[in-house]
Parts: sequence; C-alpha cells; structure tokens
Amino acid sequence: MNIQFLGAARNVTGSSFCLEVDGTRIVIDCGLYQERDFKDRNWAPFGVDPTTIDAVLLTHGHLDHCGLLPRLVAQGFDGPVYCTPATSEIANIVMQDSGHIQEDDAAYKLKRHKKEGREGKTPFPVKPLYTKADAEAVAKHMQPTRYEQPVKISDSITATFHDGGHILGSSMIAVDAGKGDAKRRIIFSGDIGRGDSPILHDPSLFEHADYVLCESTYGNRDHKPTKFIPDQLARIINVTVEAGGKIAIPSFAVERSQELLYHLSGLLAEEKIPHVPVYLDSPMAIRVTEVFLKHPELFDEDALELLKQGNHPCDFPELKTTRTTDESKAIAKTGGPAIIIAGSGMCTGGRIKHHIKNLISDEKNTILFIGYQATGTLGRYILEGADEIRIHGKKRPIRARIEKINGFSAHADRNELYTWLSALKSPPRKLFIVHGEEGAAEDFARFVGEKTGWDIVVPHYLDVIELD
Repeated sequence: MNIQFLGAARNVTGSSFCLEVDGTRIVIDCGLYQERDFKDRNWAPFGVDPTTIDAVLLTHGHLDHCGLLPRLVAQGFDGPVYCTPATSEIANIVMQDSGHIQEDDAAYKLKRHKKEGREGKTPFPVKPLYTKADAEAVAKHMQPTRYEQPVKISDSITATFHDGGHILGSSMIAVDAGKGDAKRRIIFSGDIGRGDSPILHDPSLFEHADYVLCESTYGNRDHKPTKFIPDQLARIINVTVEAGGKIAIPSFAVERSQELLYHLSGLLAEEKIPHVPVYLDSPMAIRVTEVFLKHPELFDEDALELLKQGNHPCDFPELKTTRTTDESKAIAKTGGPAIIIAGSGMCTGGRIKHHIKNLISDEKNTILFIGYQATGTLGRYILEGADEIRIHGKKRPIRARIEKINGFSAHADRNELYTWLSALKSPPRKLFIVHGEEGAAEDFARFVGEKTGWDIVVPHYLDVIELD
C-alpha cells in the first residue's frame, strides 16, 4: 500500500494524490495548477499512467481539485469519478467554463502575439490546455454518491464521503484500505470549511484514522471572526460609493460568490449600504447559484429559515446577472457607483481581468479581494503592493484602492485546522500536511507537532510513501 503526492505538495493548487492498494489504483482529486511557477505541470504527463487508474474520488468542484480531469480522460482514463451529486453538477460547470476560458484566452493571446510579433516566444504553448468539449466528456464518468454511504471500489478499497463544510457538496473522504489486520483508514481532508460559515453545515469530524492528509492553506495564520465581515464590507462599499467609484470583487464562482451575495443581501435589507446595482458578471457563478437552489438539503438552519420566510440567501432586487459577453462589456459603460462580482477569484483569467483593466487606474474605484491569492497570480501581485500591472499586453498604473477581507475564507485557519485534527481520539500513524504554500505547511507541521508529538510529514511533489 502506498501513496504518491501528485500535487498540492508544498503548494496550494493542483491537488491530487494516488493511492495504490493490492493492485488497485485510485486518484483522489485531479486539480489544475494555478500558481505561475507551477503552470508547466498542467502540460506535463501525469505522474501515473491515466489508463492504469481504476477510479477517481473527487472531494469538491473547485478548479484546483477537479480542473485536470478533462486531460486525464482525454489521455485514457476510463473509470468512474465518485463524488456527491452537488459536486458532480458544480464540477461539470467549473470544468466546462475552464475549457471555454482557455479556448478564448488562447485565441486572444494568439491574436495579440501575432500583432506584437511574439509568436512562438512564450514559455507555455499558446493553445488551450483542453477544450470545452474535453470537459463535457468527463460528465459520463461521474458517479454521484451520497454522504455517509460507503462505495466499494475493490475488495481492498471502500470510500465514504463526509460533509466538508467548505463549498456546496464538498467532502472529506475516508478510505478504508487493505484487508484483515493490514486494513488501514486514510482520511483525505479535501478543503476544510469553517465552523461558522453561512449557508453550509459545519465540517465533519473523525475519531479514528491511521493516516490523515490535512490541508494547510491557512496553516500559519488565523482569520478574523466572520461576524466582522458585514461591517468591513459596508465600510468599503460606502467609502467607494461616496467617492463615486465602482467596487470590483474577484470572486470564486463556487461558494465565495454565493456567500458574498448572502452578506450583500443582509446589508441592503438593513439599509447599511446604498441600493446600487450589484452585477454578478460570471455565467459560471450564475449557474452555480442555480445549483444552490436545487440543494436546500445541504443548507444550515439559518439559511433554511430564510427560505421559509420566502427569501433565498443568494438573491435580492438589486442583483443583476450578466451571462453574455456583450452584457459584461456594457457594465464598463454604465455611469455611477456599482458593485461588480466576477471571476476568476485569483484574477488568472475570465471577466475580472477586463474590469480590473478598466478600473485599477482610477483612485475613485476599489479592488476588493475576498479570497486566497496564490503566489504568482495577478491577484497576489496586486495585493502585495505593486505600483503597476501588465494586463492584456499593456502596463497600467495602480491608483485604485486595494482592499482585502480575510474572514471570507472558506478554508479553516490554523486553530480551526487543529481543532479538526483534535477530534481524533488516538494519534494517527502519520499525518501528512498538504495543500499549503511551503512556509504555511511547514509552520503548521511544527505547530501540530509541538502540541501532539505526532509523526508528521510535509511531502514533496511526486514523493511516494509506503503505508504500513
């Protein structure tokens, strides 16, 4: 029995792990790399032959967990992809949107490079990593699976999905591997949600595990309490509106956009912000919000109470959804203040780059970050205080107000991660710290080690470790 770390090892994105037991090979997550320094891995051959993989277990529908499935299928994987029903719906939306964006971005870059005489001189191929059609081909492999219902993959592997509390339908996966005395339980945390997040249930807890793979996105920091989010959001909006500017919010289409809508709805209802237009400028976020409408069984008590009162937590009169490119372009021509929510969440592509291009050089405007910005992404570059950015081939000075609200994170912070691990009634044989930048992962390993004395490993990319 062994596990290979195919991604999210000393970095955040590209989450993927291969578990091999008695000749059966399964992959847990198959995510896209989004950090600039690691994007070449998206184009590299998989760490294992796709034709030898018996099944994929998908924790949730974020791109850094599902975004390489189209390539895996295109290169020969022909098995089932097990995940929850909501994850199946969301992941298909996310992957198809990714394929569409990659086609558009490749076409745009080719046109620009030809105009600039830069054809053939870029570090990455100017072609889509995969197409929308490639992404659509994944749908037939999806095998929706309910929480708490064991899935038998082979005589030596059974997997059970548990609520991760991170995004709608997200899971932590308990894999029972091996036979008899050699049987081991391996917990794949996926992304661990926060206990006080709106809309969703709290993350599941486990009392026993032989091995645990625990994410560490925020393993070296603590979030501000979520109770401060509405006041922070209101302050930023009111200052910008008073200046006559617009607020552009790069937002992940899955969960973050819906949580933001939840807070904006509350602020508007309580008259704490002006009734300015709120544009949800993301076809993917619009489609994901429609998935939310279909799965109220995944809502927590507060969200269900809103539904009983006839108010959906992700809808209000000021909300305007823009599906088409022409509708998106028209936003730039509107006068007066507005709130614009668009993807991608790390500003690596999509419509938000066009809004930032239009707004970032005017001091009346605000660029508000509400999510994690990985190293090497445009969002991280802006957030770290750059004076100018290069976007769509032109340099633009940064004069807009740059703001960040940390409490929005759908990831548990250091203490919340430790609380999750503390539910174990006995030490695991080994704890693997994954899905965190190298510094955050190592800091969290030291933090947990000092408190518990557990055997802790921060694996490297492509490490193979035997599980005894």
